[in-house]
Amino acid sequence: MVTPPPADPAAVPDPVVAGAVNLRDVGGLPAGTAVTRHGVLFRSGNLARLDASGTRALAELRLRRIIDLRADDEVVREPSRLDGVDVVTQRVPLFLGSVESFFRDDLSLDDMYRQLVDDSSAGVVEVVRGILADQPVLVHCTVGKDRTGVTVALTLAAAGVDADAVVADYARTEGLLPEYRNRRVVEMLRAMHPEAVHLEDLATRSPAPVMRALLEDVTGRYGSAADYLRAHGLADDELTELRRVLLRRL
Repeated sequence: MVTPPPADPAAVPDPVVAGAVNLRDVGGLPAGTAVTRHGVLFRSGNLARLDASGTRALAELRLRRIIDLRADDEVVREPSRLDGVDVVTQRVPLFLGSVESFFRDDLSLDDMYRQLVDDSSAGVVEVVRGILADQPVLVHCTVGKDRTGVTVALTLAAAGVDADAVVADYARTEGLLPEYRNRRVVEMLRAMHPEAVHLEDLATRSPAPVMRALLEDVTGRYGSAADYLRAHGLADDELTELRRVLLRRL
């Protein structure tokens, strides 16, 4: 159990976008003597089920950029519904293998996240540069849990957001996934992978200890999340700009 970060006195409720799963603003997270700005960085699952009211609500966020972390086959299967939304879409496929391969290989979340950090570092840096290029910006994958969760967590940590707040933001996802969706997905995957041990974790869970362990691993190997990004090509002035873009002083 993770204690939620202290509430930002200027906190605003998550936007309601019909058809979007797990969509939220990461504003209001504590970062020492600062806090993350509202209306700058959003995260979500896919945008394939938006109805007309959903696209209108998305347009009202005045997004300038959407960063889609899904693979080509996922985009073809579930294209985003963005009619009437004037926005730049940036594709940054993060998994080097297929999503299905993680279920087939029965990876744990810890192993999958370590693989993402190690094998997709160039993509993570590209996402951070996309966040710097335009705001407001939305980062999403299929569910908004793993690729989005890891990338946003590293971005927030590199900007100086308190570790407990980064972990708590990641852990929120589990409570935002509809139960009917979880049942349907788990039943489908269980029929395909009846012996898989980690299937439900991969499909439905965002345990706080997993993200805490990932951040500690990155810190142990690189020094910090900022040092991880720096080691893979992000410049010091870009890190400074990331803090300026995402944070405001209290």
